[in-house]
Amino acid sequence: MRLILAFFSAFALAACVAGPTPETLVTPDITAQAAAFDPDSHLWLEAVEGKDALAWVEAQNARTLADLTADPNYAGFEAAALDALNSSERIPYGTVRDGLVYNFWQDTTNVRGLWRRTTLASYATDTPDWETILDFDKLAADEGQNWVYKGADCFRPKAGDTYRCLISLSNGGKDAVINREFDLETKSFVDGGFVTPEAKQGLAWASPDTLLVTTDWGEGTLTESGYPFIVKRWSRGTPLADAAELLRGAPTDVGVWPMTIKLEDGRVLQGAVQAETFFTSKYFWFPDGETAAVQWPLPPMVSVNGVYKGQLLFSLQQDWTPEGRGAFKAGDLVAFNLEDFLKKRQLPKVELAFRPSATQAVDGVAVAKGAALLAISDNVVGKVLRLEPSASGWTTAPIELPGSGQVGIAFADEDETAVFLNYEDFLTPSSLLNYDIASSAVTTLKSLPAKFDTAGLRVDQFFATSKDGTRVPYFIVHREDMKLDGTTPTLLYGYGGFQVSMTPGYSPVTGRLWLEKGGAYVLANIRGGGEFGPNWHQAGLKQNRQRIYDDFIAVGEDLVARGITSPEHLGIMGGSNGGLLMGVILNQRPDLWNAVVVQVPLLDMLRYHLLLAGASWVGEYGSPDVPEERAFLETISPYQNFEASKPYPVPFFVTSTKDDRVHPGHARKMAKRFEEAGLPFLYFENTDGGHAAAADQTARAKRSALEFTYLTRQLFSKTEE
Repeated sequence: MRLILAFFSAFALAACVAGPTPETLVTPDITAQAAAFDPDSHLWLEAVEGKDALAWVEAQNARTLADLTADPNYAGFEAAALDALNSSERIPYGTVRDGLVYNFWQDTTNVRGLWRRTTLASYATDTPDWETILDFDKLAADEGQNWVYKGADCFRPKAGDTYRCLISLSNGGKDAVINREFDLETKSFVDGGFVTPEAKQGLAWASPDTLLVTTDWGEGTLTESGYPFIVKRWSRGTPLADAAELLRGAPTDVGVWPMTIKLEDGRVLQGAVQAETFFTSKYFWFPDGETAAVQWPLPPMVSVNGVYKGQLLFSLQQDWTPEGRGAFKAGDLVAFNLEDFLKKRQLPKVELAFRPSATQAVDGVAVAKGAALLAISDNVVGKVLRLEPSASGWTTAPIELPGSGQVGIAFADEDETAVFLNYEDFLTPSSLLNYDIASSAVTTLKSLPAKFDTAGLRVDQFFATSKDGTRVPYFIVHREDMKLDGTTPTLLYGYGGFQVSMTPGYSPVTGRLWLEKGGAYVLANIRGGGEFGPNWHQAGLKQNRQRIYDDFIAVGEDLVARGITSPEHLGIMGGSNGGLLMGVILNQRPDLWNAVVVQVPLLDMLRYHLLLAGASWVGEYGSPDVPEERAFLETISPYQNFEASKPYPVPFFVTSTKDDRVHPGHARKMAKRFEEAGLPFLYFENTDGGHAAAADQTARAKRSALEFTYLTRQLFSKTEE
């Protein structure tokens, strides 16, 4: 099944008056500042490419870079990070098509990357024989463009036919892309093939000569979130403007996206998903030869996972009691006979395929040729199960794994028997596992050598008690001989939103730049995430969002209470929604931390819905246009709640000019408040990179080196450094 969703589902130099360096302590004129702050006074910083805004950005970049790159730790950190990120000892994760493994690879030579392939047999060796398909550095140079590869959607109607692919290319890493048709056999773009103009868009192959397309069709065809809401069918050899309209959503939707489902007999069902909010959707089917779309009989909070042995599998994010068919719970995986629906166009009998326990959550479902796999989290430890329907109901069988860390389904496809799993934990490098469908055996296909020294390190899981009594788990990676005297430099990471789970993962950069130096790393599993299913996420929606922030504060306080660290040595980091978390916590408990890394953040929560994709997130945060929801947002919005009299630690704001998802104006305006108050802060805005704030490994290494240089300065004592 191919389902295309472009939603928000683990991140230059001119003269201007520079703010103080982090070491400078300034006593602000609090009375004058508090007298009459006008939040609209900084709207000029929302002009992404505005002359004055960029001049301010360039000055802040120059100040911050001069400061941090001169630090004795910076050069070594950058070299270590770049070595880890560009190491040839990385697993070349791939997609299997007709016995060939396709991989995208970046290193110091191939900065923008190579798209390449090899046989399954060669892939299993230590030195695969790679064949280059497309060199993106060469493509960018030849065309004089700042291309960043954003993926490929490939299609063939049946075995033996030629694959055609839609290559997505972004200017500088933005979400907006162009798509160009590419022939895998000739390894070239198709002369006169499908090409789309730059936009936030969605495409799906309906046949070798037909695409379903949703894009910017002109004035009035984008939602308030900036996504398209009209799906059309585009036939080869015709202008895109002549594509036939199939489904029209509404400007108030998040967006409408094409969807195709390839059935086991080779038929391709054409359809679309209309995302009315970030969490609620309607699914549609376009029957052959008919003009009207047919809506699927599904509840609004659901994710369609695929088709296995004629059964449509979908997971619920809400309780559901279909008429006369029993009750299902949020978090359940359920199924019905797809052919029955296609014939009768009514909801068939619905069966429970899997119900997670109170400590479990469904992480993902994947269908291979001959097997259906279910990835779950159990107390934030990954497991994989094999699913099978039977006359008496669905059964599950566990798949044996090498340890108790994080496991994911790295590759599975309904046309391929090859199945790859990925295993890792905080101290164990990634392993790519091969799952044999016939024997159910798991073997190690590739594994990485250690990328940092784990000698003397251990991992613990603790629980903090939040303000309302909820037990909140967190992991801590630390030295076995750590003294419980409050002196350990500790970095606490959190996200807390959009049902995104924070799970154990191996990070060579964090290992080299932090753990090897004696720092402790903490991962908080606060509400808002998906670690314990939909209810764990929904407990922190809209006006209940303070629970998420209370959870994070509770973890910080628990670290101090256990004697692991103290506010002087405790730092926090988060990006995107996690950047909002950082901004809120910076205001609410500035006394609890001595370093705050605020990455690609939302910070002005009274205008976020007016900026870029912001309107798509009102289902998560609430709307500033709804009085009772605005009243709550006013209490947490970091930009509006800044007070110069608070004992703020020195924050570090990181964003990207090319981020067309979370507007860089958020970080700019918050940093400007610090500047106007005469308070110390650091600011770095990458001019490329999109929402990841880095377009290549060199930029990622630089950003990481800047962040960990700052954290080391703030949290290690001079004698420890």
